[in-house]
Amino acid sequence: MSNALDPLAQREIALVDLLDRLLAGGVVLAGDLTLRIADVDLVRIDLHALISSVNENVPSPWPDAEEMP
Repeated sequence: MSNALDPLAQREIALVDLLDRLLAGGVVLAGDLTLRIADVDLVRIDLHALISSVNENVPSPWPDAEEMP
């Protein structure tokens, strides 16, 4: 399969530009990890995370330090 006709195949993007685009729209990470021996679950880790930039349009979910008691 050749990517010669695909104009985006040869496009290079800097890591900082990629992170800027991802954080501008937000990224959702989800996953499950289970450590099992002899069909017995020993450790289970569930990961659910939302990573996004914070600005005037998307405020921080945490209160300001001034508002905290």
